[in-house]
Amino acid sequence: MEPIWDVIVIGGGQAGLASGFHLKKRGLSFLILEAGGEAAGAWPQYYDNLKLFSPAKYSSLPGLPIESPGDRYPHRDEVIQYLKGYASHFDLPLVYHRRVDQISKESGIFRVTTSCGEKYMARNLISATGSFSRPYTPSIPKQEQFKGTILHSATYRTPALFQDQSVIVVGRGNSAVQIAMELSEVADTTLAVREPVTLIPQRLLGQDIHFWFKLTGFDSFWRFGKSFANGSSVLDLDGYKQRLQAGNPKQKKMFTVFYDNGVIWSDGTQEEVQTIIFATGYRSNVSYIDALGGLDGQGEPEQKNGISKKIPGLYFVGLSGQRSFASATLRGVGPDAEYVVKYIQNNLEKQKNIH
Repeated sequence: MEPIWDVIVIGGGQAGLASGFHLKKRGLSFLILEAGGEAAGAWPQYYDNLKLFSPAKYSSLPGLPIESPGDRYPHRDEVIQYLKGYASHFDLPLVYHRRVDQISKESGIFRVTTSCGEKYMARNLISATGSFSRPYTPSIPKQEQFKGTILHSATYRTPALFQDQSVIVVGRGNSAVQIAMELSEVADTTLAVREPVTLIPQRLLGQDIHFWFKLTGFDSFWRFGKSFANGSSVLDLDGYKQRLQAGNPKQKKMFTVFYDNGVIWSDGTQEEVQTIIFATGYRSNVSYIDALGGLDGQGEPEQKNGISKKIPGLYFVGLSGQRSFASATLRGVGPDAEYVVKYIQNNLEKQKNIH
C-alpha cells in the first residue's frame, strides 16, 4: 500500500526548499515533487545577467547563508548553485521529473498523479510552484499585424541578440528596468510605462535599503505586499536614476496600438520598432489544483497568508504578496514557509488528539 505522507510539496525551487527545511525541522513526513531534474526552480531559465535586487546577506533561505560577500548582489548562476547545494546540505527528499498533472481529494486524503503515472497520497499539500511558467502578456490593439518580434521577458536571455535594433521594453518593475538598462548598451531602447518608473535608493544613511527593511520589520508588513510585489518601486542599482534622466534608456508613456512596422504612442506619433519585450509579470502556475475548486476566475489561488480559503489541507508558499512584499523572493519564502508549516503541524496534532 502506498504511504500517506503528512505533506507533499509541489515544486523544488526556493519556495519548496524552504518548506522542506521547516517540515524536516518539525519532524513531519514529506516528499518534494519537482518537475525538472534539479533543485533550482525557474532560475536556470532567467536571463543571463540577472542579479538579485537584495544583497547576499539578506537573500538566503532558512538555515544556510548564501556564500557570497554580504554587500554583493548575487548573480543568477550563484543562486542556482546555492539552491542545489541547499537541497543537498539538508538532504531534502526531492523526487525529480515528477510533474504534477492532477490532484483529487477523497476522505480527507489528497491523491496526486504525476505525468509519468505515479501516484502519491498526503494529508496536506503545499503548492510551491511559483509563476515563471505562466507569463502574462497584455493584449494590445492590432498586435497581430506587427511584423517584428514580440516576446516576454521570460524568454529573454542576452542583449547581444538585439544589437543595433530599436527595442521597446514594456513594464516599470525591477526586471523591466534591469533588462532595459543592459539593452540600452547595444540598442535604441525605450521603456513603455503607464506611469514613470519610481526609484527608491539602494543605500540610505550608509546602509543598503534592505537593512532598514529588516530593522523596521517593513519586510513583514502585509498591507504593503501587493504594491511592492507588483513592482511599483525599483531599487536604484548601478546608477539607474542618472541613466533614466539622461534618456539611456528612454522612458515613454505606454503606446496604444501596433501597426505593421512598429507602435503608435499615446501622443499619436508612430515609431518603427524591431522588437517588443513584455516585462509584465506572471500569473500563478497552479492549474493542477483547478479540479479541487480552489482557484478564482483568473486562475489565482483563493487563499489568505498561504492557507486555502476553500480546500482544507491545501497551502501555498512563494506567491507574490502572500504575506509581505518579499513573499516571492529568496529572503521571503522562509518566513512564509515557517508560518504555513507551523499551521499544518498544529492541525495534525489536533487531528491526532481527536482520534
